[in-house]
Amino acid sequence: MRITSCGITDVGMKRTNNEDNYLVNDELNLFVCCDGMGGHVGGEYASAIAVNTVEEVLTTIEQDPDVTLPDAENPVERSREKLRYAIRLAGKRIFEKAAAEPEYKGMGTTALALLLDSGNFYIAHVGDSRGYLLREGRIEQLTEDHSLVYQKVKEGVLTPEEAKTHKLRNIITRSLGYMEEVEVDLQVRAIRRGDKFMLCSDGLSNFVSTAEIGELLHRNAPQQAARQLIQLACDRGGDDNITCVAVRVDEA
Repeated sequence: MRITSCGITDVGMKRTNNEDNYLVNDELNLFVCCDGMGGHVGGEYASAIAVNTVEEVLTTIEQDPDVTLPDAENPVERSREKLRYAIRLAGKRIFEKAAAEPEYKGMGTTALALLLDSGNFYIAHVGDSRGYLLREGRIEQLTEDHSLVYQKVKEGVLTPEEAKTHKLRNIITRSLGYMEEVEVDLQVRAIRRGDKFMLCSDGLSNFVSTAEIGELLHRNAPQQAARQLIQLACDRGGDDNITCVAVRVDEA
């Protein structure tokens, strides 16, 4: 498999520190975007724990194929379960750190991870960071926000337009660190040559539409698309940290 990838994070226009963290590991074909919460120290630390744990777990399993994973009877299930296990372990580590040290109380993070393996892509997430797929000119949001307003949209209480400006739009219903165990949403689909992925924190998706993300991904290489999307979010207010991880499948 041959890919082109890029990750960029920006503090935005209103914040003084960046609580986002990301990972681009082309050797593992692993890409992660995390948006921390819990203040200057806690948010940065939680998102860093998440990114580092996911990379550590997948590196260890890659180097030692004899590692046993539950419910992993074939290569597809093994890839699925190692990604799920990595994110759940990250959540447990954040929870335990917050419980042990008062200065980290209340810290947490979203987690969004993309793994390209054996002809498939695996995307797992907790929280409201988003994953998108551009395929044959059509953009698709792969993830559903674990947030209060998104739940209200699904129930028909709010429209998508109302949700964008709702005063409770930043309240998420699932995160790493809030509880010791966390449910991870995960899906698997076949890769196609030319697929483009965008992982981003809500600092981007709150200001840039799905259609705009698709247009800039379609017209540009990953690095240029990421830079232009971040600039667009900043131009529209940039009141949060902004992170983009762009991936293009050049040869499947």
